[in-house]
Amino acid sequence: QVQLVESGGGLVQPGGSLRLSCAVSGISFSRSTMGWYRQAPGNQRELVASVTSRFTTNYADSVKGRFTISRDNVKNTVYLQMNSLNPEDTAVYYCNRLPVLGSWGQGTQVTVSS
Repeated sequence: QVQLVESGGGLVQPGGSLRLSCAVSGISFSRSTMGWYRQAPGNQRELVASVTSRFTTNYADSVKGRFTISRDNVKNTVYLQMNSLNPEDTAVYYCNRLPVLGSWGQGTQVTVSS
């Protein structure tokens, strides 16, 4: 059974930082490309960062230079370090595989506001 458990969200002021974590089970994690997605109210879910099994990373233009994705294949966990946050980053953040699995975790809310 696939499980994706996101954590680390919260309320942060503009310019602040957060580190998200996603614990993954039920898939061959080390062989999987993993991604962080986000969905803001009224918007479609979008991919913001991904990391391959060989640790190659890719980022959406909107987060490039501010967000860093990483993975720990021992802990089966993927991380998203988010710096210089702005209100446009407010969303529910999810992790999933690429291509996405049939199920999603509960996500973690990130709110950037003064």
